[in-house]
Amino acid sequence: MIIKKLSEVGIMDNAHDVDARNLYKKETAMITIITLKPGQSLKRHITPVDVAFYVLEGMGIIEVGDEKIEVTKDTLIESPKDIVHC
Repeated sequence: MIIKKLSEVGIMDNAHDVDARNLYKKETAMITIITLKPGQSLKRHITPVDVAFYVLEGMGIIEVGDEKIEVTKDTLIESPKDIVHC
């Protein structure tokens, strides 16, 4: 059994210059916790795998392809691979 606490996982270098921590990373799956401060955002980018975002607190605007929507706490957003998102 592997147990990790988010507070013990270091912030990883990333192109978005945000607090991003790989809580779980294997060849077939990954969980990255991203904490955005007010005014921060991810840069538009494409991933080679499907991704999902889950909003734990607060609200923000999610863009997937040509769609843009405001989301709030307790919302899951799916983004298919090879589609621009932020």
